[in-house]
Amino acid sequence: MRITIVALVSTAVALAQPSLTIYNQNFAVIRDSIALDLKAGTNTFQYTGATVHLEPDSVILRDSAGRTELRILEQNFRAEPVSEGLLLNLFEGKEIDFEVLTPSSGERRLVRGKIVRSGYVPHSRGMQMYGGGNYAARQVAYSQGGGGQPIVEVQGALMFALPGRPVFPALATDAILKPTLDWRIHSGRAAKLDAELSYVSGGLSWKADYNIVAPETGDRVDVTGWITMDNQSGKDFENARVKLVAGDVSKVEPARFERLQQFSSQAGLAGAPQVTEKAFDEYHLYTLPLATTLHDRETKQVEFLRASNVASARIYIYDGAKIDYQRYGRWDPNAVRNQPEYGTESNPKVWVMREFDNTEANSLGIALPKGRVRFYRRGDAGALEFTGENNIDHTPRGEKVRVYTGDAFDVVGERKRTNFTTDHNRRMLDESFEIRLRNRKKEAVDARVVEHLYRGTNWQLTAQSSRHNKTDSKTIEFPVRVEPDKELVLTYTAHYTW
Repeated sequence: MRITIVALVSTAVALAQPSLTIYNQNFAVIRDSIALDLKAGTNTFQYTGATVHLEPDSVILRDSAGRTELRILEQNFRAEPVSEGLLLNLFEGKEIDFEVLTPSSGERRLVRGKIVRSGYVPHSRGMQMYGGGNYAARQVAYSQGGGGQPIVEVQGALMFALPGRPVFPALATDAILKPTLDWRIHSGRAAKLDAELSYVSGGLSWKADYNIVAPETGDRVDVTGWITMDNQSGKDFENARVKLVAGDVSKVEPARFERLQQFSSQAGLAGAPQVTEKAFDEYHLYTLPLATTLHDRETKQVEFLRASNVASARIYIYDGAKIDYQRYGRWDPNAVRNQPEYGTESNPKVWVMREFDNTEANSLGIALPKGRVRFYRRGDAGALEFTGENNIDHTPRGEKVRVYTGDAFDVVGERKRTNFTTDHNRRMLDESFEIRLRNRKKEAVDARVVEHLYRGTNWQLTAQSSRHNKTDSKTIEFPVRVEPDKELVLTYTAHYTW
């Protein structure tokens, strides 16, 4: 049986290549140019090029040339196209034909059956808006509880499956095959124009990833940055112009996207099309140099950064206080500071950090969007070996990037308290620590020993075996150098008053 659709309204046809501005907060602004043939008064149009996740109240339709004033009197958005499951749901309680194939003979025959239950699982948008609490759990429960299994009555018997391929009557005239916007548009005069359609949609996202490669020896690294775009919008974008916004953005008006100031990156190969980075407002925008096709349910990568000979430093940090936050997390701070055992458990791990300056002088100097950083080092015969990864936040140019990459294998820390006295009458407390760093490597290690003065607001060091740097009101760092296969012993005493 042939399925047909009869259209009773004019169709708005997309003309020029679409453009996307994708945010790293899982939404995008989409722009299309569509042809409209208007008569004076009220016009009815149907647009079938929208995404499934379009936000209907974000739609802007205007004459980009500004010659014709358009008013949308009414707009309807239908986001659930015709599918077998939806039609089964529409025909619940009714009889339809099922085409059955006999494998041995290849014969095809029609069997009449009544759809008792379609097995159609409600769509997530409707369940989220009207289904109460945890809509995802409700969908799973509906499906696993049998709601996702069809029941068909054939010749007085129930079947918990479809007896064959369903054959439906012709579709009604208002059925849709794609997410559709229906408009009633008022125009003051007859006109043919290319209108600009803009709207906000979910289902589109992007993220940044960085690969950093260090040589076999030394700390001059090569940095490559990738943009990964993900399209789960339900729509293909053919030959689209794509921009990407990095920053913590509250929804902004599409008209603001053109007020930009260009910033040129020096990273990349001469002559090759480059992703350009532009600053506007409090955010940063990256423009892909070439139009690209982004299919629905497709993930696409584009290189946006390539820098060589970037100076970096490997830093060892020993933060030896291991605090039982599960036990003390809800304690009053004044009660915690009087607990003799608080903060005395030792953490033996020494952190390995990698840091570099995001500056032009260091072959970088562009705004780095947040993302995952992977570190590699060349080993035997130049083979790359993975040495750690972590995430960075949005980093402006001129700032320092510091990333934790793992724990040192050959550098070990040990921290123990050697003295603790408190005098509640005089409102004072003294606490002493001994910290040991052992370096089992074949080269010297420069490390920073971090200590937290957590007993009270007022403190001073009355004794210390090495100079310290005060990094904030309750944190100090001891910069130390540990020679190969040696142990360094560091001691200090903190005096608290309150």
